[in-house]
Amino acid sequence: MTTYITAMEAVNKGQKEQIKEAVSTLDLSGISELIRDSKGRELAYALSSVIERSKAVTLNSIKTKPANDKYVFGSYSQGQVEIVKQLDGRWLFSEKTLAALPAILEGLLEKPASQGTKEPKVSLPFYIKIRSQLPDALKGGFLLEHWQWIGLFFVIVIGSISDKILAWFLARNIAVWQRKHPDSTRFDKAVLRPLGLMAMAMIWWSGLGLLGLPDTALIILSVAVKLLVSLSAIWSAFRLVDVLNSLMVTKALKTENKFDDLLVPLIVKSLKVFIVVIGIIFSADNLNVDVTSLLAGLGLGGLAFALAAKDLLGNFFGSLTVLLDRPFQIGDWVVIGDVEGSVEQVGFRSTQIRTFYNSLITLPNALLTTSKIDNMGARRYRRMKTMLGLTYDTTPEKIDAFCAGIRELIQLHPYMRKDYYQVYFNQYNAASLDILVYVFWQTPDWNTELRERHRFLLDILRLAKQLDVEFAYPTQTLYLKQDNDVAGNNLSAFQPAMSENEAMAMGQQQANAIVDATLGKGVKPGPVTFP
Repeated sequence: MTTYITAMEAVNKGQKEQIKEAVSTLDLSGISELIRDSKGRELAYALSSVIERSKAVTLNSIKTKPANDKYVFGSYSQGQVEIVKQLDGRWLFSEKTLAALPAILEGLLEKPASQGTKEPKVSLPFYIKIRSQLPDALKGGFLLEHWQWIGLFFVIVIGSISDKILAWFLARNIAVWQRKHPDSTRFDKAVLRPLGLMAMAMIWWSGLGLLGLPDTALIILSVAVKLLVSLSAIWSAFRLVDVLNSLMVTKALKTENKFDDLLVPLIVKSLKVFIVVIGIIFSADNLNVDVTSLLAGLGLGGLAFALAAKDLLGNFFGSLTVLLDRPFQIGDWVVIGDVEGSVEQVGFRSTQIRTFYNSLITLPNALLTTSKIDNMGARRYRRMKTMLGLTYDTTPEKIDAFCAGIRELIQLHPYMRKDYYQVYFNQYNAASLDILVYVFWQTPDWNTELRERHRFLLDILRLAKQLDVEFAYPTQTLYLKQDNDVAGNNLSAFQPAMSENEAMAMGQQQANAIVDATLGKGVKPGPVTFP
């Protein structure tokens, strides 16, 4: 009694958390766990109203060891308010007292006790106030009293109306917002429809506690409404995340940085996973499942779970690697092992790559932590190296003019790198004189590179036409020569025209003359006559 009175006095002073201390003095073993918490609070307030309306409590007059292990506070026509010693040694307000409390309280309202408080500090439960004002005709009924059926009908109607009103209000405001922001990502105006459903479920949940329903009916309806509240809350949270995703995607598309294109899907998926976990815990708590024991069981089985889900954890850490190291971004052209294509989506478990033949390959993220990733999309410049084969009858002057023209084309093309390129006569091929063309483009994507490569190669072709430079075909020429002296077995034909040293000296002399002429020193190489 001391514990209960002290706790309720604290509640009256605003310390609402002390109601748990008051409920701990009630024997709630006969009430289902699904409604024990709400029912216990309701009975604690009802008991306080009965005590205040009965008589003043003198704690010193209460014996610590009453006869028959029972202390009777008051006897009424509807029952007794008694404290009984339990098998575990605790003293609690008995189960019979709690069952009779509503009827005792209603009787005190009709015939107040002579020694009760005229102005009780604790307000009456709502259903007691309503029932005390109703005629006896509404107090009968089947399963539920007539007034409870009527109240249940009004609760359902009010909840349904609130659902429709809130859904209309949200859809209207979303439509107005989208008209004011035409550049934003479009989504259905009914995207927040679950919020109306959640409002309806919350009204039903609150209304059930105001009607004083019997325990059996309250358990059935409470379970149904709590499940509806939990599901609608999870659904609403999912829809809110979808709206947030649309807003973030719109903002990400306006930025040049592609990192946010990778980050937004991961944030959205993380939020949805978090919502599911919290939703499961919330639902279990509403259904009075021992969440603490459940989490403890998960902790004990954590090692087994980790071993069983090592691939899942590997994929998760792979996604973190992509997020932190940023080896590629959405839209990048990558080569990962034998997979080549554009990155389309990065998730917690896998990365989707669209190949150039338009198939979709899904790579587990665990591979990204060990595989070599060649990010072609991260190239600052895109290179082209090719050999232009000219025919062997092309004069040196035409080769010089052709190379100089190609260098000028590089300077004129807007996307080409101007500070580093190579265009030179590079080698003698079997059927051509090869010109090395080594150039770079500074383009943002592959499509632009292909377009600029096309323009550059066409301009080279036009230049060759203008300079009358012909490209060589793959040909092979067989040259046959018959020497009369050899045929006549004249041995003097095999005698060398000049010695090896003389031939080398002549070659060096002509080379010096050619270089001097090329550098503009005025020396012109003359024809060479071999003896």
